[in-house]
Amino acid sequence: MEILRRVIKRSIFIFLPAVVVSAIFIEPQRFPLGIIVGWLFGIINLRSLTRNVQGLVGAEGATMKLIIMNLVRLIGLSAGIILLVYYRVINVFGLLIGFTIVFVFIMIEGAKVGKGN
Repeated sequence: MEILRRVIKRSIFIFLPAVVVSAIFIEPQRFPLGIIVGWLFGIINLRSLTRNVQGLVGAEGATMKLIIMNLVRLIGLSAGIILLVYYRVINVFGLLIGFTIVFVFIMIEGAKVGKGN
């Protein structure tokens, strides 16, 4: 869960200015909302992944409950994205920017943990 906290803290400094700039210069509603939703989906997904990894490393190993929860998480994430894009609530490019912000910080924090820093 430590990596989750570090990703949230560090991505805020890119996420918030991206939302403000997109609201001012690009589109005032759908694009910033897409960035917000993409960032939130990325953080929620990372939280679920960290919990699942902790469950796999624990004494139980891979259980059917973990597998089912992974499938439910992926189906829910996919359904949420599809519905938001289908009803044009969010902009797809904003969603990708929000996901990318989280993904980049996951890679940075993962590299730091891999190096041992």
